[in-house]
Amino acid sequence: MKKILIVEDDTGINNMIKEVLVRQGYECIQAFSGTEGLLYVKQEEPLLVLLDLMLPGMSGEELLSEIRRRGTAPVIVLSAKDSLDSKVELLNNGAEDYITKPFELEELAARVGVQVRRCSKGTEVSGRKLTYKGLMLNEESFSASVEGHELVLTKQEYKILELFLLYPKRVFTKQDIYDYAWGEMYLGEDKTINVHISNIRKKIKSVTEEEYIETVWGIGFKLAR
Repeated sequence: MKKILIVEDDTGINNMIKEVLVRQGYECIQAFSGTEGLLYVKQEEPLLVLLDLMLPGMSGEELLSEIRRRGTAPVIVLSAKDSLDSKVELLNNGAEDYITKPFELEELAARVGVQVRRCSKGTEVSGRKLTYKGLMLNEESFSASVEGHELVLTKQEYKILELFLLYPKRVFTKQDIYDYAWGEMYLGEDKTINVHISNIRKKIKSVTEEEYIETVWGIGFKLAR
């Protein structure tokens, strides 16, 4: 089920959004404050976040920064602020889209659909399997293969590939990768990430010439197109 996190302190708006998205086949998680939203981001790893800006506990801008630091989900901002400067600032800070209140629920649902298709494009999810080109990860058996050849991966190597396949268009910093694969705060040890990426590449290269991990210089890594 595709989980959408709705972070909106207005109960009426939150419920209306949930109702229209459930009809579209999504599972919705409702949060009514920024701090509650952050808790669900950590626990549920939603596919997409709908984010109001004026929130109790933690502002929407602060929560957006936390979501981007973790690199877990695209964000559509919902706000009454309609100035061009506000929109540009939020998009530059990592929001994928921006919709001004009041809005039509049908338009919101359409924008959600666009983002869901973008973040899952190229990756097929079947049961507990992720596939991309000839690469397949099986969550049930914690195994990986390329073009039918088994890859023997460490836990962190598997989690790194899992992150890339879950979000095939996203560029991940070393901090993003470390947070996801190790579940700990990144302390700037470049060598750790570089060694694991190098090991994954070597294991894949032993069975295919296809490139699966691309270096984005000065930023980090992403799934090769």
